[in-house]
Formats: sequence, structure tokens, C-alpha cells
Amino acid sequence: MTRSDIADIFVSLKRDLERVARRIVRSGDIDDIVQETFVRSYEANLDRPIRHPRAFMLKTARNLALNHVDLSDQRLVDSLDAMVDIDFVARTPSLERQVESRERFLMFCRAVRELPLQCRRAFILKKVYGPSQKEIAEYLGISESTVEKHVAKGILGCWTYLEARGLAPAFATCAQPAKAARDG
Repeated sequence: MTRSDIADIFVSLKRDLERVARRIVRSGDIDDIVQETFVRSYEANLDRPIRHPRAFMLKTARNLALNHVDLSDQRLVDSLDAMVDIDFVARTPSLERQVESRERFLMFCRAVRELPLQCRRAFILKKVYGPSQKEIAEYLGISESTVEKHVAKGILGCWTYLEARGLAPAFATCAQPAKAARDG
């Protein structure tokens, strides 16, 4: 079969090839499938003449469309895997852990409430809102050195309060500086 024979058969089958592809893939992918069908048919005919070009092209279009869907599905799965952390479910805290976390937070709030007023203000401003020591000093009308001392005293006071209630280990990761300040 000559090159022009393959081209003529392809042109005559183009609508049928589009129809085959349309049943399987989205409309935006149909032209790619049809063009690839021609390329594959042409290359196959170069190796050895195709005995039934109509059946060959229709089957090729169908297989290309199915492969396209498989690849699209795999890309979707791969992109979802990339977006979703597999360990998400394992890291989602259980109801029990959420309750424990809230209880620890309430105890921490109680510890903060026990701090002297000026110390509490400096501590909360720094640890919750995060402005610089200079900004806190200006806001509270005290020196930066005093802000630093209040924050350190707040950390130590909270640690002591929690430690007295047997809860300090639960706060160990967020209160290490207090332990170092106390031990140092």
C-alpha cells in the first residue's frame, strides 16, 4: 500500500476515527488521537503493508484513546498523591488527643493568669501577638530590658505552675527555654 493510499484512507475515515475517540476521551483530546492514529498507521505501513487499513486505523484510534484515558487517570492519581499526604489520616488527632490538647491549653491559660499583671501583659504580647521588645516597651511604657525580664519571668512562672501540677512534660517542647533559664 502506498503512502497516498494510507493518506486517502485516513481522510475518508477521519469522521469515523473522531467518533471512535469521542466515545472514550474528552473533545479536547480527539484531534490528538486522530493525528496519532495517522502517524501510527503510516509508520506501520512502512514496516509492512497493512492488509485491512480501515480496521487497523479504527482499532488504533480506539487503543490510543483508551491509552490516553489510562494515562490521564494515572496522572490524576499521581497528582492527588502528590497533593495529599498519605500520613494525613494517621496525623489527624483523635478526639481523645483533641480533648487532651484543649485541657493542656486551659492549664496553660490558668498558668498565665497567675502571672503578675505587668509580666502577664508583656508575656502575652510577646508570645501571642509577637511584636518586638521595643514595640512592647513603648506600648507598656517600660524599658526593653524590663520587657525581656517579664517574658523570661512569664516563661519560668508558667513552667513552674505546670510542673507543680505534673503537666510540665506535656509542654516540654514549647517551654525548653524556661527549663534552661531555671537550671542555668
